[in-house]
Amino acid sequence: MTKSLLALTGLGGAAAVGFFFKSRFFSRLLEKRTSDEVLFHGNTREKVIALTIDDGPHALLTADILDVLAAYAVPATFFIIGSQVPGNEALLERIVHEGHELGNHLMSDRRSIALGPEEFTRQLAETHALIAPFGPVRWFRPGSGWYNERMLAEIKPYGYRCVVGSLYPYDAQFQSVEFASSYILSNAQPGSIIILHDGKPERQATPDILQRIIPALHRRGYRFVTLTELAETAVS
Repeated sequence: MTKSLLALTGLGGAAAVGFFFKSRFFSRLLEKRTSDEVLFHGNTREKVIALTIDDGPHALLTADILDVLAAYAVPATFFIIGSQVPGNEALLERIVHEGHELGNHLMSDRRSIALGPEEFTRQLAETHALIAPFGPVRWFRPGSGWYNERMLAEIKPYGYRCVVGSLYPYDAQFQSVEFASSYILSNAQPGSIIILHDGKPERQATPDILQRIIPALHRRGYRFVTLTELAETAVS
């Protein structure tokens, strides 16, 4: 691996992720990129998919997302921005109580690769201190998908594994329920890791996207799992 790595072989920011999910070839490429340190796409033949939600909590939007997940009994992994925890502690309690996982997404919604070493270390530690009291934290997702070897070394003492993901419908760039839903449903495969966003009022399409994709994928025989469960289904 190179010293500066990005989701999908260093070809762009997280927005580039979606472009490369148009074929089974690239999903299989991501399986090969997956390692003990970084998870891109589940290496499994089972019809399981992991749903991940970035950038929460948000006082109103997170509750709407949780309501949809509860209605379908679907688990997810929530990647938490530490600066948004104060005042929203009850939402983190609900996330964990309802069977979802927590992940560390640092203190601010910025590209992790752009943070200096000291700033990255500070944000990692502060976010962990804010979210660990609510439940186990096993995952780290770098902002915008960028990471490097130093980051991977720094997350190890926390027991984290880095995850990028494999199915990103550009929902952080523009809000289109129709596009995001169609994109996910057209490209979902066994082992897909879906990336959706919380955290800002303008991302209010997320609950509607979930309302469309969850029943549609259930009809196709897919089962939603946490990232931890997806990692445990890997075939040798």
